[in-house]
Amino acid sequence: MNNTVIQTNQLTKKFGSFTAVDHISFEVKQGEIFGFLGANGAGKTTAMRMLCGLSKPTSGKGMVAGYDIYKQSEEVKKHIGYMSQKFSLYDDLKVWENIRLFAGIYGMKDKEIAGKTDELLKRLEFTDERNTLVSQLPLGWKQKLAFSVAIFHDPKIVFLDEPTGGVDPATRRQFWEMIYQAADRGITVFVTTHYMDEAEYCNRVSIMVDGKIEALDTPHNLKQQFHSPTMDGVFQQLARKATRNAD
Repeated sequence: MNNTVIQTNQLTKKFGSFTAVDHISFEVKQGEIFGFLGANGAGKTTAMRMLCGLSKPTSGKGMVAGYDIYKQSEEVKKHIGYMSQKFSLYDDLKVWENIRLFAGIYGMKDKEIAGKTDELLKRLEFTDERNTLVSQLPLGWKQKLAFSVAIFHDPKIVFLDEPTGGVDPATRRQFWEMIYQAADRGITVFVTTHYMDEAEYCNRVSIMVDGKIEALDTPHNLKQQFHSPTMDGVFQQLARKATRNAD
């Protein structure tokens, strides 16, 4: 499969008679920043849950980090990182306790965790916050920590589900710098976002409408194809075609 880390073929998810994800096929390469866009109700969250091994497909195939999402979902979970808008951190635990907890869940050994924790805190300039409760951190700091925890075990892929919701533009820019650094290390970044300026930062972008992938290309090519100076214009043209309501 060379350097392809996500591959889907006719991936489909139905809930009763409703088809949430409708025969989607695409590939993502190692180290790529892949934007996965769609209006609410387009099916992107359902698709992401299948790729993370959290939901079984109704039909079709998917391989993530070399594992079959239908048959090897537990292996998929071990080889990916995940961060959602809700920050996936425990507010009532200290900074170092959060790192240790998630590293343990990802199967890292205690000795390795201790050394890497010190390195991470130094890199984030969080050394003085080691014993601070996460609930007391500013939002932007929480976000940096959550992302760092999601890639602490050096996964092949990190899934980011609207990671920059509710933070200011300066913090969002800093967060994207971290995304670029992760991609430079060879980690594939699969990101959903509602901010169309962020779509411009991705290597390639897929846009879902009513469960199907309606467009997939580089931001530059999509803007040319849809005769739009911005990704927001591209998105609006496609979103207007949607027939189903937001979920």
